[in-house]
Amino acid sequence: MGLLIFFLLMIAMVVACIMIRNNIVRHHNASIRAWSDVASYERQKIKILDGLQPLVEQYSSFEKGTLEKVTELRQNILNLNINNTDVSQLQRIESLNKELMRSLNVVVENYPELKANEIYLKMMNEIEEQNENVGAAISIFNRNVELFNNHIQVFPNNIVNTMTMGKKAIRPFRDQMVTQNFDYRPNF
Repeated sequence: MGLLIFFLLMIAMVVACIMIRNNIVRHHNASIRAWSDVASYERQKIKILDGLQPLVEQYSSFEKGTLEKVTELRQNILNLNINNTDVSQLQRIESLNKELMRSLNVVVENYPELKANEIYLKMMNEIEEQNENVGAAISIFNRNVELFNNHIQVFPNNIVNTMTMGKKAIRPFRDQMVTQNFDYRPNF
């Protein structure tokens, strides 16, 4: 009878370890999928930027800074690695995106007829929509990263992870420019 209980306990432990490992894999895969969604939304901006570049060029032949920002943002988006979670590259893209939006506002102030241009208005709406999509995708990515990190760090999952897969915690996305403007700093 004691041997049967021992074998049942061993089987229960093996099943529990398998379930824990499978959950780690599920959460890791969800984080990868969420990162791919972020990169995908960023890449959708390229289509808009390709149309925006000649339009801005037409209205502001001497405003090279804006055109350079469009080109730099486009190139950074193309360089975003879908297979590798590079949060610092995403932070750079989001920073460039904000700089571009500020530059475009300056161009519109210098060229009021651009503001009335339907193509420009349509592109600005598309850019705004893509920025909202990226923001939502980043929120989903961060939630998946939190779930994954929690899952590999809690006991006994951390032991199973260390013994079977050795997955490392993923760094969540943080917008440094936004957090600089907050007076409150949590103490964790």
